[in-house]
Amino acid sequence: MSTESNDPIWPGSAAAYPSPSAVLELLKPITWFPPMWAFACGVTSSGAPIVANVYTALVGVILAGPLVCGMSQACNDWYDRHVDAINEPQRPIPSGRVPGAWGLAIAVAWTVLSLLVAATLGTWVLIATVVAVLLAWAYSAPPLRLKRNGWWGNAACGFSYESLAWITGAAAMLGGALPPAQVLLLAVLYGVGAHGIMTLNDFKAIKGDREMGIYSLPVLLGADRAAQVACATMAAPQFVVIALLVSWGRLVEAGVVALLLIGQLLMMRRFLRAPIADAAWYSGFGVPLFVLGMMASAVAVRVFAA
Repeated sequence: MSTESNDPIWPGSAAAYPSPSAVLELLKPITWFPPMWAFACGVTSSGAPIVANVYTALVGVILAGPLVCGMSQACNDWYDRHVDAINEPQRPIPSGRVPGAWGLAIAVAWTVLSLLVAATLGTWVLIATVVAVLLAWAYSAPPLRLKRNGWWGNAACGFSYESLAWITGAAAMLGGALPPAQVLLLAVLYGVGAHGIMTLNDFKAIKGDREMGIYSLPVLLGADRAAQVACATMAAPQFVVIALLVSWGRLVEAGVVALLLIGQLLMMRRFLRAPIADAAWYSGFGVPLFVLGMMASAVAVRVFAA
């Protein structure tokens, strides 16, 4: 890993060390919540007694958040260091607080650690983690660099952060076995919905993404159309979830998800009127209703996995 003399934002030297606080900032703890929550939904949906399997649940939450998600953040920041110099120069790598090739080294080390921990939780957990790790690298790193296209990149993130984390949680609690079809179906549907959530994060970086050739949906479609696609992508799977819960006789949980969806739809009206200004607002107030619906759905399908 040699330095790049023609890289204007390659800070420091390979001999310099990042501080622990800079490494923690690189791993972005604030981003760990979605996969940790999805893993917890998997734990809940498994129907397995949590108290009797508390060690597995705790290790799995660490795997989903600080390890796999943290790895994906380090990988993304490394390959995004040029665009971050435009959009967010205060980040650890472009600011020089994680100097030289340390960003890449941390991403590689966290990848290995994630796989080692996953191997202790069973076959299907390891398989799901391998897929999540591959998607994380494919999202950020050339030659694929899926994030250059908002359709593919957001799909990779949504599937990894929500679907795979949910499946991993259920599989871990079931002793590494494949979860039942109802659990898998909900995990996939909420992963599809997460595609829209990922689009919300792209509104703040339109300028830098356009300059660096990253075709997020706001760049590809324009802010207004991208907001419409994001809202539809978040809402449509939840309508399907409600219909499935009703068909499975889980009427109370279906009602809860329906009420939470109504709340989201009301807030989407404001977001659609000013998507660039209100994307962060909707992320803060609308997305929590989405994730609460995930847990309500997880509770509903415990009966199928028990």
